[in-house]
Amino acid sequence: MEYNNLIKYGLSDRFAQEATLYDGLFLARIIEQHRDLYKAVCEDGELHAGVSGNFIYRANDNSDFPAVGDWVMIDRRDDSAGNAVIHHILQRKSVFDRRAAGTANGVQIVASNIDIVFLCMSLNADFNLRRLERYLSIAWNSMATPVIVLTKADLCDDLSSRLAELAKISAGADVVVCTSMEESGYKEVQSYIKEGKTIAFIGSSGVGKSTLINLLMGRDVLKTKEIREDDGKGRHTTTHRQLLVLPDGGIVIDTPGMRELQLDSADLSRSFEDIEALAEQCRFRDCSHSTEPGCAVRKAIEAGELPQERMENYKKLRREMGYEGLDSRKLEQKKIESMFGSMGEMKQTMRYIKQKNKR
Repeated sequence: MEYNNLIKYGLSDRFAQEATLYDGLFLARIIEQHRDLYKAVCEDGELHAGVSGNFIYRANDNSDFPAVGDWVMIDRRDDSAGNAVIHHILQRKSVFDRRAAGTANGVQIVASNIDIVFLCMSLNADFNLRRLERYLSIAWNSMATPVIVLTKADLCDDLSSRLAELAKISAGADVVVCTSMEESGYKEVQSYIKEGKTIAFIGSSGVGKSTLINLLMGRDVLKTKEIREDDGKGRHTTTHRQLLVLPDGGIVIDTPGMRELQLDSADLSRSFEDIEALAEQCRFRDCSHSTEPGCAVRKAIEAGELPQERMENYKKLRREMGYEGLDSRKLEQKKIESMFGSMGEMKQTMRYIKQKNKR
């Protein structure tokens, strides 16, 4: 089947090929989510959809349900005779998720099948390195490429100092500085957006995500509100996740503001590679970096080479991930389970990649 409409929504050969496995169903992408009702786009245009009863029966948790950015298989190409029914989600290539609020183990998918994650943070009182470390840990684990977008530069009295602080924790991610008022900032953000690529905007309320998307769209499609002057915090403007196709190509996903992200899965080895490299130099392999002699991490802190606050945040995120107190073998097993679900699933994924590379 030829796809003309869906190509501009980011359809790749991989998803088109996987869709051929489902006879009698049609390929679509989720572009909005409102509780249990979704808006999808298929080759014939947009339509509303819900999941089938069998779908609900097979789901283990929230992560098994569709999310904005998912490619799905539906039973019809228009909803003139009722909402379409979603029967399958195609295998996701990337997922930005978090632990759902108010639950012990529930997972909430923020966006899926994304190529780049714009981690947006304002250069005023909202600026928080510890929160950005958390964002980066999830972003690196998502399989998408993180880009740090610093907004409201006109509200920052010492930009060079902020950038120097950021350089110590950015873990190799690109950094873009912009304001919502200057075209120069908007153009630099735009340089990352390519035709067929999907970009998710993640950040707290009021940092300028919606303003940037409006600039990229060339019109006001999203409501915007300024950050409160008294405490530097913003109010929620986006109430649901939505996917938009840009006039010049490329796809963006806007998400509601999130001041805190509870970790479900994260790549601490990438976001805290400096600490993990130091830990390799400790005298003891299972060093807790507290009272043991020959601790390279504590030595770096005492020498002023590693901020104590960064180390404390690293320990906090490890505890949140359930890594604290594990020996090296159990830690490796925990990381595998976080990435693949189990050792068996990891081996299955590796076999798939190996066979694909042989073709």
